[in-house]
Amino acid sequence: MLASVLAAAACSTGSMTPTVPATPGAGGPGTAGPKPYVPSPKPDAPLPRPTPSDALSPAVLPGWNDEDHLAAFRAYVEGCGAARDAVSRAVCARAQTLSPTLTPSDARAFFEANFSAVPARTADGAPGLLTSYFAPEYPARRVPDAEFSAPVLPKPADPRSAGDRATIEANARPDQALAWMRAEDLFFLQIQGSGYLTFEDGVRGRAAYAADNGKTFVGIARPMARQGLLPENGTSGDAIRGWLADHRGYEAQAVMALNPRYIFFRLDPDDNGHPPGAAGIPLTERRAIAVDPSHWRYGELVWLEADGGNLRGATASYRGLAMALDTGSAIRGPVRADLYMGRGDAAGAEAGTVRHPLHMWRLVPKG
Repeated sequence: MLASVLAAAACSTGSMTPTVPATPGAGGPGTAGPKPYVPSPKPDAPLPRPTPSDALSPAVLPGWNDEDHLAAFRAYVEGCGAARDAVSRAVCARAQTLSPTLTPSDARAFFEANFSAVPARTADGAPGLLTSYFAPEYPARRVPDAEFSAPVLPKPADPRSAGDRATIEANARPDQALAWMRAEDLFFLQIQGSGYLTFEDGVRGRAAYAADNGKTFVGIARPMARQGLLPENGTSGDAIRGWLADHRGYEAQAVMALNPRYIFFRLDPDDNGHPPGAAGIPLTERRAIAVDPSHWRYGELVWLEADGGNLRGATASYRGLAMALDTGSAIRGPVRADLYMGRGDAAGAEAGTVRHPLHMWRLVPKG
């Protein structure tokens, strides 16, 4: 989970750069599940130290010469405070003391002097998977109508006993709704785990993850293709959303019920920034990833190399430095990442086309 957002690497946002421009309007939500807090395992344990046979200079990473090192450095400084081991914190503190007039060459030299690159590997040596997600922005209403009929529900006293999606929707109390949305929009908001709502009077708020019902996330793209509702290579987020909107009511509800996982929210003011990830730090668009916390620690610096996406409208490849700051229910394995694209429809359109074979390198700080 979400779309066309990747700004050029030279932009002040520090975006990871695709090798060719994305086709706009092709996407929708990506595949990651909601982003509840999942603590990183043994956060104070030292990072794995590279052996001489594994350790590489970052300078030899594929695409390193084309990286926007200054943008990557800024993202590193914003996110490295999530690290908990002593060596990582020392390198982070060193970066935070450097001059704000740092040049791109200085930033590159900092990474090459302070980190070794160690490849992450799957058990069989095959590539992993890169997907993408975003912070959606949706219209909402304070009272329901025929179109805005799905309630945004707050956390109940015991969310794990609330039942599956169909049960919760059947038992929803209208007087408890925080807001009302189109059913398909709420479904995609729950895939993302958080997002931004704009009410009819122009007031904006952030629907933040509050709890879930404990059910396993189930993607609906493959079942929809198997049932002939969408073509095999036409299951982008936009295609799924369009089908749900066109079949709003019983048909759409039956398809959405294939995913039993349900997310409850709280409504916060919109701070005009980006939502925090599981590490508690606001995400930087195109420079933050969700990872499996059983294989990665929050605050780690990661090099991504992803080529050959096969969804309609996909960008050819993505590569660059990113910070591990989030997790998701569908993000599992040592070579698995979900790239945060940013806020809004453009981010969602591109993110929905990201499903690329992935190689990852852990940048281990030198101590």
